[in-house]
Order: sequence, then C-alpha cells, then structure tokens
Amino acid sequence: MIKIIDYGIGNIQAFLNVYKRLGINADVARSVDDIKSATHLILPGVGAFDQAMTLFNNSGLRDSIEKRIFEEKIPIIGICVGMQMLATSSEEGSMPGLGWIPGTVRAFSSNIFSKNLPMPHMGWNNLIKKVNALLLKDFEKEPSFYFLHSFYYECDDAGDVLATAEYGHDFHCIIGRNNIYGIQCHPEKSHSSGCKLLKNFAEI
Repeated sequence: MIKIIDYGIGNIQAFLNVYKRLGINADVARSVDDIKSATHLILPGVGAFDQAMTLFNNSGLRDSIEKRIFEEKIPIIGICVGMQMLATSSEEGSMPGLGWIPGTVRAFSSNIFSKNLPMPHMGWNNLIKKVNALLLKDFEKEPSFYFLHSFYYECDDAGDVLATAEYGHDFHCIIGRNNIYGIQCHPEKSHSSGCKLLKNFAEI
C-alpha cells in the first residue's frame, strides 16, 4: 500500500483524494509500523526547509524509512519541499538535508537569469523530459504541471535529472536515483498530468 508520510507538514489529504479517485489504495504513515507495511512512500512538504527537516528528524520515522528505501529498495517520492529535503543542503536554511540524491537547493533570487523575475515561481509550466523514466511513462515530451516555489534543486550528477523546467533558466524539476524520486511541481494540483504521474509512481 502507498503510504503518505505524516511528520507534521504537507497536504496529505490531497494525495489521498487523488489515489481514491484512481482506485489505488493509499493511507497515512504516522508510525514505524505504518512504514513497515508500505510498498511505496510519499514524502510531502510545504513551507521552509529547516522547519521541514526539523519535523522530519524529530518524527522518529527517519531510521525506519531509510531502512526500507536503502535496504529493501521500496520506491519513495519527495514532493515540493519534500523533494528539496532529498538534497545535501539548501540556501534557504542552515540544516543539512537528507543527502539521498546529492545536490544543493538554490534560490531563484541568487541566479543572474531569474533574480529579477516575480517570486515565487507560481502557475502552470511545461516540463521537458530528459529520459524515458518509469515515473514519466506515457507522457508527451512537454507536459504541463502546477508550480509554487522560490527555490530549486540543482543535482550534483546530471544523470539524476529526469525532467527540467524553465524560469529564467533551466532548472531540475523531476529527479531520480534508483528507487528515490523527487518532483518540485505539485502533482496533486496538476489535474490529469498529476494523476498520471502519481499513478505511474504507484506502478513502479
């Protein structure tokens, strides 16, 4: 069963609603036992990087999650700030990230090509697929998704980049390494494209 990790932050009900419409079993993970029974995990997140990392580290779930994803290889996807938490560090805060997909979270305002654009980057934008990953199965080359963010992920390894988007410059918006994925845009707010991506994740 797909489990959405509840560590005190994130729009959990929206994901449950999408999976209910898709006819796919999904529930909330609040305990180590919940993590143990998951076949897939979703790490949601909203707000500031340090707050999200603090809540996650204090949840008592991190060790169990890392065991499931690194030893048992179950799929996990981080969404929005949940994706940014996968990085090594973030310009938004001072805490270390999870480091599950090496990279740095950068501020659009610190990039010469995007610093004068309206913040946050908000609204619909096209993705550009870089590889034919299972997460993007049956998508056209430039599907449209909904974004709301002021920071973006910069992978250390270009091989971890599954798709990019453009806001002043190309940035990494969908990433993946082995069974670990991240998506900056909001599939739960992206109508048919978001439903397709969440369905693809459930089938990995």
